[in-house]
Amino acid sequence: IIRSRSRVYIRALSSAGGTYLVGLVGTLFVMLHLVLHTEGSTVSKSCDKSCYSGKCMNGTCVCDHGWVGDQCQHCQGRFKLTDLTGFLTDGPVNYKYKTKCTWLIEGYPNAVLRLRFNHFATECSWDHMYVYDGDSIYAPLIAVFSGLVVPETRGNETVPEVVTTSGYALLHFFSDAAYNLTGFNIAYSINSCPNNCSGHGRCSTANSVSGRVYCECEDYWKGDACNIPYCRDNCGSPDHGYCDLTGEKLCVCNDSWQGPDCSLSVPSTEAFWVLPSVKPSAQSLGRASHQALVHSGLMWVVGGYSFNYSNYHMVLNYNLESSTWDVVPVSSGPLYRYGHSLALHQDDIYMFGGKLEAKSANVTDELWVFNIPRRTWSPRKPAPPPPYALEGHTAHVVELANGEPVMLIFFGYSPIYSYINKVQEYNIRSNSWQVVSAGGAVVQGGYGHSSVYDEASGCVFVHGGYKALSNNKYGLVDHMYRYHVHTKTWLILGESGLARYLHSAVVLSGTLLVFGGNTHNDTSLSNGAKCFSADFMAYDIACDEWTVLPRPGLHRDVNRFGHSAVVSNGSMYIFGGFSGLLLNDVLAYTPPSCLAFSNPTSCAAAGPGLRCLWVQSRCLPWEPKPPEYTLPATFCPARPGNTDEQCFRFSDCASCTANTRGCQWCEDRKCISTSSNCTVVSPHCSSECFRLANCRSCSLNTNCQWEMQQQECQALPGQLCGEGWHHVGEACLRINSSRESYDNAQHYCKNLGGNIASLLTDKQVNFVLEELQKYQLQDKVSGTLSPWVGLRKINVSYWGWEDMSPFTNTSLRWLPGEPSDSGFCAYLERAHVAGLKANPCTATSDGLICEKPKCLKTPCSLRTSCANCTSQAMECMWCSSTQRCVDSSAYVISFPYGQCLEWQTQDCSAQNCSGLRTCSDCLERAECGWCGDPSNTGKGVCMEGSYRGPLKPAGARTGPRDRDRLRDRDMVLDQSLCTSDRGYNWAFIQCPACQCNGHSRCVNGSVCEHCGNLTAGTHCQSCMAGYYGDPINGGKCNACKCNSHANVCHVNSGKCFCTTKGIKGDQCQLCDSENRYLGNPLRGTCYYNLLIDYQFTFSLLQEDDRYYTAINFMATPEQNLDMSINASNNFNLNITWSFSSTAGTISGEEMPIIARTNIKEHRDSFSCEKFDFRLHHNITFYVYVSNFSCCFLSLLLVAAVVWKIKQTCWASRRREQLMRERQQMASRPFASVAVALEVGGDQEELLQVSKTTKTRHTERHTQTEEYAHKLTREMILLW
Repeated sequence: IIRSRSRVYIRALSSAGGTYLVGLVGTLFVMLHLVLHTEGSTVSKSCDKSCYSGKCMNGTCVCDHGWVGDQCQHCQGRFKLTDLTGFLTDGPVNYKYKTKCTWLIEGYPNAVLRLRFNHFATECSWDHMYVYDGDSIYAPLIAVFSGLVVPETRGNETVPEVVTTSGYALLHFFSDAAYNLTGFNIAYSINSCPNNCSGHGRCSTANSVSGRVYCECEDYWKGDACNIPYCRDNCGSPDHGYCDLTGEKLCVCNDSWQGPDCSLSVPSTEAFWVLPSVKPSAQSLGRASHQALVHSGLMWVVGGYSFNYSNYHMVLNYNLESSTWDVVPVSSGPLYRYGHSLALHQDDIYMFGGKLEAKSANVTDELWVFNIPRRTWSPRKPAPPPPYALEGHTAHVVELANGEPVMLIFFGYSPIYSYINKVQEYNIRSNSWQVVSAGGAVVQGGYGHSSVYDEASGCVFVHGGYKALSNNKYGLVDHMYRYHVHTKTWLILGESGLARYLHSAVVLSGTLLVFGGNTHNDTSLSNGAKCFSADFMAYDIACDEWTVLPRPGLHRDVNRFGHSAVVSNGSMYIFGGFSGLLLNDVLAYTPPSCLAFSNPTSCAAAGPGLRCLWVQSRCLPWEPKPPEYTLPATFCPARPGNTDEQCFRFSDCASCTANTRGCQWCEDRKCISTSSNCTVVSPHCSSECFRLANCRSCSLNTNCQWEMQQQECQALPGQLCGEGWHHVGEACLRINSSRESYDNAQHYCKNLGGNIASLLTDKQVNFVLEELQKYQLQDKVSGTLSPWVGLRKINVSYWGWEDMSPFTNTSLRWLPGEPSDSGFCAYLERAHVAGLKANPCTATSDGLICEKPKCLKTPCSLRTSCANCTSQAMECMWCSSTQRCVDSSAYVISFPYGQCLEWQTQDCSAQNCSGLRTCSDCLERAECGWCGDPSNTGKGVCMEGSYRGPLKPAGARTGPRDRDRLRDRDMVLDQSLCTSDRGYNWAFIQCPACQCNGHSRCVNGSVCEHCGNLTAGTHCQSCMAGYYGDPINGGKCNACKCNSHANVCHVNSGKCFCTTKGIKGDQCQLCDSENRYLGNPLRGTCYYNLLIDYQFTFSLLQEDDRYYTAINFMATPEQNLDMSINASNNFNLNITWSFSSTAGTISGEEMPIIARTNIKEHRDSFSCEKFDFRLHHNITFYVYVSNFSCCFLSLLLVAAVVWKIKQTCWASRRREQLMRERQQMASRPFASVAVALEVGGDQEELLQVSKTTKTRHTERHTQTEEYAHKLTREMILLW
C-alpha cells in the first residue's frame, strides 16, 4: 500500500513538470515511510501487523497523537505542521467512517502557503475537506473539496492548487457513516511559485520586504502559473491575424477568421472554446447557484452562493463585447440568496424564491423586480401569495395565446411540500399567482434541473435534476421533458443516459446544449462519477437524440456545477460555478455555423451539436414550426423498433401515452409497445399521486392518500377516502363488525392501508358513537358492537394511542374499575357512555375501527432544536454548524456546497462550545478550543477559538445567532479570555496531559494520583458507588437519597435503583399502586396485596429487575389459611402478622411467625383455632422474601408465590351434617339423579348419585330430587 501511494504521489508531481524542489518533496515522502517501517521492524516484532503511526508495545499498536485504529492507520484528531514543505494524509488505507481530522499548517506572517491536491477521493456531497485561510474555521473559507477531485486520466485537467496568504492554513476533514474511499494526499509548500510555473517558466523572488516569489513565463505562455498558452502559431500572421504582445497577449483575428489562434474561417464547420481575457476586478466575483440573463449585450448576474459576503455584490454585469465586469451598486434591495430564478420581461428582471443567506437560511417565496435602466429593486406582493416557496427551480417569461405575459415557474424544492412537480404561473399584469392544471404525461419534479424556452416552438425543455424517486429513495435523473406553453401539456422525451443536476442548458441552432453539473449518483460504492463534471452534451430537438460532445480543450480544469449559461450572438457563455473553489471565470463556446456547409449532403450531416436544413440552396439552422411539430422529424434517421421492455418503465397511463417511445396502455398488460397486441385499451389514465414526494404535498391533492408503510402517495378510488371509508375531519375512518383479536384487527386495518383508529378528537369520537348506534338500529349485527380502538398499554403505567399520542381525550373514559390488569388493549364496551374497557390483546371483541394515516408530523424545516429534529429516526437530519433541521431526502440539496460541517440523526451533543465540558470533547469540534484552569488538574472552559487564542464576535454582533451559526464569521481574537499571565493555558491542537477533572493532581504528568471529592475512575470522571452527580470538569457528587430502599443510584441523575419490587420513584418514595402494591415506603415498605384462592407468578427477567433483592406480600384472610411459596433458587423468608393494617402503615405490632434462611420452598397453615379470624377481621399476614438477587439474576429465576385457602373449619362442620342427612335419606324413596356441573372454566363433569331404598312415599319424589341436586352441588364444591 505504501509503495502504491508513493507511485501515485510521484506521478502526480512529475506529470506537472516538477522541478528539483518537487522531486525532492516526493523523495522525502518515500524515504520517510521507509524509515518508519525499518524502525518498526525492530520495535514491532511482536505485533501481527505493522503500526503505521505508532509503536508496538506488548503486541498492541500504541498510536501517536491524532491516530487511531488497530494499526494506527486512521487520522482522528488535530495536527500541527511547521516544516516549510510537507504533506498530509488521512492514512495509508481507506479513511474510516465518522472521521474528523484537522491540520494546522503554520508558516510565518503573511507568507504565501500553497496546497497541492495530488490525490483526493471522498464520497461526493457527504465527505468534505474544508480549507481556511487562517488558524481557525472562523477565518475566510477558500475551498471545499469532495468527491473524485483528481481523476485517473487527467487530459486537459490540472491538479488543483489552493493558496492562502495569512501565514496559516487550516484544513478540516469530516466523513459520515456511509461508505468510504481512498482519501487524500495533499502536499504543501511555503512561499513557492504557483504550480511550479507549470514547466513553462522559472520561479523568481520579488524585490520587496515580503520576499514573495512569482513566475517568469516563457514566450507564448501567460498566467500566474504560466499555464495559459497564447498566440499559437503566431495567430496565422499575417493573413489570419496578429499577436498582441503589449496588451492582453492574445490573437487579434482579421474579420474573416476566428478562434483562439485565428485558424477557423467565418463561418466555420468546426466549434471552438475560448477563455476570454477578463480584466482584473477587486470585487468578489466567484459564486455558484446564481442566475444570469442577457440584455442589450450585457450578461446580468444576480445573487449566488459565496464563501465570504464581506466584499460581495448582489448584482453584476459582464460586457460580452469588451470582456469587462461592472458592479451595480444598489442602496436597498433583497437579502442575499442563491437557488432562485430569474426571468426577463422588457427592461425588468423578475427574481423569485431561493434560499436566503441571512436569518435561518429559509427558503423564500419573495418576488422582486429589478429595473435595468433605473437599477433599482422593488418588491411585488401579490394576493394571494405564491403557492410554494421554492429553491432550485427555473423560470421563463412567455406570452400566452391571448397575449398575456406570464412567468412560469418549473418544479423546485419546498421544505414543506418536498419536490414539486407543478408549474406555477405568475400573471405580470394582474400581479396574481395560480398553479397550472397541466395535462399529458405525469412528470416528476426536482431540484437543480435545467430548462430552456424555445420561442419558435412555444415549448420549454426540462432536463435532469435531483428528485425523489419511488420507494422513499432519491437521487439524480436524466429525464427530459417538454412542456407546451399554449396547450399546457407534458411530453416525455428521450433520456440522456447521464444523470446530473445543477448543470446548465441553452438552445443553439436547433440543439439543446448541456454542460457540467454534479453527476455523482453512487449509493454504496464509487463508480467514478464526479461531483464536478465537464460533460458536454447535445440534444437534437428534431430527432429526439442525445450526443456526447468533446470536452473543452482550454488547458485548465473546467469541471463545475452550479454555474450559469446564456446565449448571445450565436455563442454560449458560461460563468462561475463550483469545483471545490468558487469560480469567477467565463468560458465561451461557439458552435459550427450551418452557413458554412455548401451542399445538401454536408448540410444534412452537420453535427453533432448542430441541426441544419437545406432551404432554397442554403444551409440554415432548423427551427420547429409552431404550433406543433412531430417527433422525430421526417429527415431523422430511422429508429429501431420499440420493445415492451422500453415501455414497462412507464407506470401510469398518462406517461405511457405521452412520450416519444411508441407505447400504449393496456388494462391487462399495462404499458407496452404499440407494435404489441393490446386486448383492452384503457380509456382512462391514472392520477399523478405517485409523483408527489411527501405526505403534505400528497394531501393537497384530494384524489390522493399518503400510504405510511410504503412511504408513497397513492390514488384514492372513487372518492376522497375510498369506498367503505368515511371522511371525518383530517382522517378517514372505517367500522367493521367482524369478531377479531386486537392483533388480527390491526392486520385487517393495515391491509387496507391504515391502522387501528387513534380517536384523538371529539369529532372522531362523536362520529364513531353515531355510527355504532346506526349499526344497532339497522340490525346489521346481532347485539351491540364493542369494537377495538387503537388504545393499548405501552408500559406499566402508560396507556397510549397507536400513533404514540398520549391518552388524554375527555370524550372517551374508562368504565368504573378500569383499566384492570386483565388486558393491555382497549375496546368500546358501552358506546352510549363512551366507556372503555381493557381486555387481553389475544381475546376477541365484536368489531374494530380503522383509520387512514394523517399528515400530523411537523416538517423538518420547522423543527428548531436537535432534539425534536432527530426524534423520528432517519426522518430528519440536524446540522449543528448551521443550526438547521432538514429532510433526510433533501440533505444533499440543502447543503450543495458543503455548508454543513457535521450532522446528526440521533445523538444531540452540545450545540455550542460552551456546552462541552471536557477537553477531548471540546477539541472534537472544529470551532472550539480549551482554556485550561491554572490548577492544571483538567478543569477548564471550552470556547470558540483559533490556534492563537479565544475568539469573540466582533462589534455589536454578540447575539446567540451569531455565536451559533458559523456563517457569521466576524470573529476577533481576544486573548484576555484565557490569558497566560493569570496561569490559564490555551489548548487548540492537543489537550493537556493531566485530565483529572479538578479532583486530583497528576503524577508522571498524566496519572491521577488520588481521586477526591467522592469521585472515581482513571480521570476521576465518575462518582463513587452510592453517590451520584457529574464530576466532569469540577462537578460535585452527592449521596443517593433512596429512603433506605436502595444502595446505589444512577451515577448521573441520582435515580435510585430500588431493591424491593413494588417500590418505585426517583427516590423510592412511591408504591406501584397500578400493579396492586400498597404501603408507604417513606415509613415502611410496599406489599403486593394478594387475593385469596389464587395463584400468583412473579417474573424477574427484565433489565430493570436486576436490582431487586426483596419482594413483600400481604393478605387478610377470613378463614383458615394454607400458604405455599417456592422458587428455583434459595431465598430468605420471614412471615409476621398483625391485627390491623392501613395502606402499609401498621397500627399494631408485627408478631413474627416464621423466619427461615436459604430455602427453596415453604408450606404452612394458619388455623382459625390459633388466629381467631371471626373475632379479628383485620388480621393481616406479611410475607418478606429477600436475599434472592444473585440467584435470580444468574439463573433468570422465576419466583412463584402460591396462596391457597382451605376453609377447613367450615368444611369439618359441614361434613358431619352431610353424614346425618345421608342416614336420614336412606329410609326415603329412592331415585336416580343426573346432574351436569361446570367445574373451572371449561370442564364438565357428570355426577350420578344413586340411592336405593324401599319406596314408601312416592308423593315426595320431586322434593327428594331437588334436595339431592342441591346436596350434590355442595359436595362438588368441597372436591
